[in-house]
Amino acid sequence: MSQPFDEISAQLRRRHRKSARLKWLSMGALGLAGLFLVLFFADMLVKGVPAFQQAQIQVEVDYSERASQLPLAAVQEEVRPLVSRGVLRLIPGRMEDNPELLGTTRMEWVLADGQVDQYLKGHHSKLRDSEQAVVDRLVEQGRAELRFNTTFFTRGDSKMPELAGIASAAMGTLMTLLVTLAVSFPIGVMTAVYLEEFAPDNRVTQLIEININNLAAIPSILFGLLGLAIFINFFGVPRSTPVVGGLTLALMTLPVIIIATRTALRSVPDSIRHAAFGVGCSRWQVVRDHVLPLALPGIMTGSIIGLAQAMGETAPLIIVGMVAFIPDVTSSFTEAATVLPAQIFTWAGEPDRAFIEKTSGGILVLLAVLITLNATAVVMRKKFERRW
Repeated sequence: MSQPFDEISAQLRRRHRKSARLKWLSMGALGLAGLFLVLFFADMLVKGVPAFQQAQIQVEVDYSERASQLPLAAVQEEVRPLVSRGVLRLIPGRMEDNPELLGTTRMEWVLADGQVDQYLKGHHSKLRDSEQAVVDRLVEQGRAELRFNTTFFTRGDSKMPELAGIASAAMGTLMTLLVTLAVSFPIGVMTAVYLEEFAPDNRVTQLIEININNLAAIPSILFGLLGLAIFINFFGVPRSTPVVGGLTLALMTLPVIIIATRTALRSVPDSIRHAAFGVGCSRWQVVRDHVLPLALPGIMTGSIIGLAQAMGETAPLIIVGMVAFIPDVTSSFTEAATVLPAQIFTWAGEPDRAFIEKTSGGILVLLAVLITLNATAVVMRKKFERRW
């Protein structure tokens, strides 16, 4: 027996109301996620942008014989507490490298102490009232101001916040990723090509595929433990170096590259393979000359995303010791180094408030690089991908 029209209409209205509620709940969830993202970026910008400025003061530097033995004597006693100790320590070296400075007195812009920097930025500082009065007078005279912080991009880590920078961490990150790319890309691509184009479909290959998918989902810290056990304890690779860090991240990146490469290979139509076989090509010629070139955009996209993911990892690198204090830029793959995520982790644990903005500034730099890598992957995919 058919239902009355009014009952059917009531059911339709209930369905429409449920559909509308689901729609608004979905939009609300999306809006809430967007709000949290905006708050996160706003907080990082508020705390991190000041890191790109650093207080400098203009002082009279006396390059005397006494200053070569006692660097504190190079500046007047009144402004001595306002000048970074790191700058004062460099004065004897400058006089040794430039003998013509001996016996001269010059007005120079130098880095201010971290507390002066915080005071000029309106943050809490530990300056005494008398020191604040001197800073205020220097500001009125145009001899104290905030300038672009080149030190942040040109120097390594330091216990003095005004001298701390990301140069050594950035170089360590670059060298680590080069090792990761050199190991994971060829092995990952060749493994995917074999599994997709040459390997028979049996229990062994099915077991390998299951393990590859499982490896892509396990916590990254386990790769750090694996790198510690294999590369450091078994093979004796130097600890805290870009080599061991890159090899450890290569283990973590391999499953991502293999899965992305297999997906790219599957996207190539079988008609391409059949046509190549039809003109007498061998299986290797088909893969080398026809399948791989067509799948290359997808392979490159997956590899870039895998490297971006590896670049943001901290846990596995901490396990293999890449959280060391590195004041100088690393010049060798076998020297101790650190990476940006580990440097940010180290700064976050410093008690000095000036390191808070260093931490946020480092996060902004890391986010900028990661967003650039992901955007590059998207652009490459849109530009080179083919629709079949």
